Amino acid sequence: MSLIDLNCDLGESFGAYTLGRDAEILPYVTSANIACGFHAGDPGVMRRTVRLALDRGTAVGAHPGLPDLAGFGRRNLAVSPEEAYDLTVYQIGALEAFVRSEGGRLRHVKPHGALYNMAARDAALADAIARAVLRVDSRLVLFGLSGSELIRAGEEAGLETAAEVFADRTYRSDGSLTDRSRPDALIADEDQAAAQVLRLIREGRVSTVDGEEIGMAADTVCIHGDGPNAPAFARRIRLACEQAGIRVSAAGREPESGGGAQSRS
Repeated sequence: MSLIDLNCDLGESFGAYTLGRDAEILPYVTSANIACGFHAGDPGVMRRTVRLALDRGTAVGAHPGLPDLAGFGRRNLAVSPEEAYDLTVYQIGALEAFVRSEGGRLRHVKPHGALYNMAARDAALADAIARAVLRVDSRLVLFGLSGSELIRAGEEAGLETAAEVFADRTYRSDGSLTDRSRPDALIADEDQAAAQVLRLIREGRVSTVDGEEIGMAADTVCIHGDGPNAPAFARRIRLACEQAGIRVSAAGREPESGGGAQSRS
């Protein structure tokens, strides 16, 4: 039986501003990547989102980003590997404190936005992020773009990794995500997204915007939570997987009871 993790970026509200419908999406995903205050989130949002996820039995991960609230962490900043290491350790530590104080354990780390995409291409940045994760807790699973430098760096560091694919994003022929500035970057149709996910899981292949077919490993599928129909989108992807006989379970999860996540065993 095929096995897949469904993850979503959550906790991205800030102060008086609400972004996403976290409580409505959590029933359909098995891993929650929670913003750590640099690109989005604040202490109150972090605590509440951690509590929501733990109450659902969802695996909780840190979602560290670049220090760019105004740009939502999606603008490339010229950070050195040393800076990438420091900001990753800092944000993991902040989120982990909330997880521990709520009685849980941090399970994974997934960089956000520009940091994620930069580390997918830049070996030095990828190595710095992997080293930061390893130094904080070698049990953490490192999420990264399938086939990227980040997955390579995690594996070389001895971390468990999860190759990530996207339900609602399109791909270029080199395996990178289509830039959000392009009109064909996002997939809005639920059926098209479900078909892409099922093919990635079953065949390990995806069609690109350049008209090519490429191979791509899939351990975890990202479902973005900030779209206008995000809960329905997440429900459609989850249902498509279950109807296809694909087991949905959090990446690297230790067996435990409760909530929307099932153990991998």
